[in-house]
Amino acid sequence: MSAGRCFFDTNIFLYSVDRSDARKQAIADGLIRDALYRANGSVSYQVVQEFVNASLKKFPGTMSGEESFDYLRETFEPMLAVESSFKLFEQAFAIHFRYKLSWYDSLIVAAAIEAKCEVLYTEDLQHGQHLGNLVVTNPFL
Repeated sequence: MSAGRCFFDTNIFLYSVDRSDARKQAIADGLIRDALYRANGSVSYQVVQEFVNASLKKFPGTMSGEESFDYLRETFEPMLAVESSFKLFEQAFAIHFRYKLSWYDSLIVAAAIEAKCEVLYTEDLQHGQHLGNLVVTNPFL
């Protein structure tokens, strides 16, 4: 587990509540708990929005609306480090053109950089890829 600042993509949180893959759930839950304990985890508004949308649609039998709100308060509030801004969009465009990433992945990377993170936990990008000072890590490999 990283001692430096780390950024979590939405899929990490989704796996933490998805009971269909116990291995991924345990890994995701461990990463999130560690980041909350160390107070070194970060997310952006985008991650929160994507998670809440998926939790209300994809996991209605697993997670009620109230539980989704509790998760928002207990897990995301302490980690929410990056809000929407023109500066974030500007940086995402630069990342999009430089690294040829999708727009949404570019927003995630821009938010991780803005939060001064060293590690980006995701399975959506190439494991070990360096994007400036940020290292992409797929914790499920």
